[in-house]
Amino acid sequence: MTILPITLCAAAAAAAINIWLSIRIGMLRTARKISIGDGGDMDLIARMRAQANFIENTPIMLVLIAVIELARTGNIYLMGVAGAFMLGRVAHGVGMDGGPLGALRGVGTLVTMLSQLGLAVWAVSIALDM
Repeated sequence: MTILPITLCAAAAAAAINIWLSIRIGMLRTARKISIGDGGDMDLIARMRAQANFIENTPIMLVLIAVIELARTGNIYLMGVAGAFMLGRVAHGVGMDGGPLGALRGVGTLVTMLSQLGLAVWAVSIALDM
């Protein structure tokens, strides 16, 4: 039986971040009394986009983490990239609220893109090395 501890931890972290993003949306919906849709509320739209962006990027990262872990078991660098990606997604979510922490949106976006690019290149290099 193959166990992928880095992938399992990354998937668990992703689930926790997704729940956190959902709760943030729900809290704003309650405060603004918007049950369905976005009601044209820009703050709610931003939080909804933060979660949608998370959902758009996370599946491919989890796939890359899993296939690389299968090929390179126990790699500390893979764990680091997975952790950086998750922190980048949190930074993006916080940054989407704007204000003094708004710059975190760009930081989170950059970390996400670099993580994906790095793992994509790594995956290709493993495939070419076989």
